Amino acid sequence: MANTLTYSETVDGWVSFYSYHPDWIIGMNNYLYTFKGGDLYKHNVNNSRNTFYEQWWAKFPPIPSPGPFISTRLVSVFNDVALENKLFKTINIQGDATWSMTFETDLQYSGFIQSSWFEKKEASYFAFIRNDSNGQFALRSLNGIGRSILVTGGTDVDFSISPLIDMGGIISIGDSVYFTIPPATIPKFAGLVQNIIKNYPAGINQMVVDTSPPGTVPIAANDNYFFFVKNSVAESHGVLGHYCVFDITNGSSSKIELFTLASDVMKSFP
Repeated sequence: MANTLTYSETVDGWVSFYSYHPDWIIGMNNYLYTFKGGDLYKHNVNNSRNTFYEQWWAKFPPIPSPGPFISTRLVSVFNDVALENKLFKTINIQGDATWSMTFETDLQYSGFIQSSWFEKKEASYFAFIRNDSNGQFALRSLNGIGRSILVTGGTDVDFSISPLIDMGGIISIGDSVYFTIPPATIPKFAGLVQNIIKNYPAGINQMVVDTSPPGTVPIAANDNYFFFVKNSVAESHGVLGHYCVFDITNGSSSKIELFTLASDVMKSFP
């Protein structure tokens, strides 16, 4: 897809990409002017946000423009102390609106924030970076459970662990459960934790797994090794990497302002 690349004499560099394609562009008297197809356009003087030249009605005022409207999208990077491996934990927005965001590092690729997750704190919007951990097993949120001694059930699978093994208090409802069949080492998605039943005096050490989510693999054997990954919405571990590329979008057709975007970053100590 073609973009318009803009140059700033102030910083002596190329500063941004734009989705619209003018024949000529110039800033004058605090306004942006462009030429397209022999016509002159003055920007930011009406309420048709993110709507540009490809409509015939734009040449015949006062016919109103119905669109199409394209969401605003910005892409940039956090890259302080580039040689250190870091955890990017939060996002703080100084502006008048929230944004939907995705995050990618050199080690992980599936961080995200939904716009509805932001909370307004002291005139800024704040949210934790979540991480879709499916298929990413080199994470701090991954924990082992143990070898199963019995697997039963259909849609809701029950598997039992030896009563001598404590599954621990970290696992909770909604966490993702994976398994391998020794000596195989490729993990398979079993489902989501639905219930945990512990009664050690009675010899019960059992977990119920919901196998209805997409991508689950049937558990065909009794002797499997199980582990789990924490639900990223319930507990944020951020994204891990030397840098973090953030891709943010806003679908508002009203005027919005974004001043700064910051992240709470901590050094990773393996």
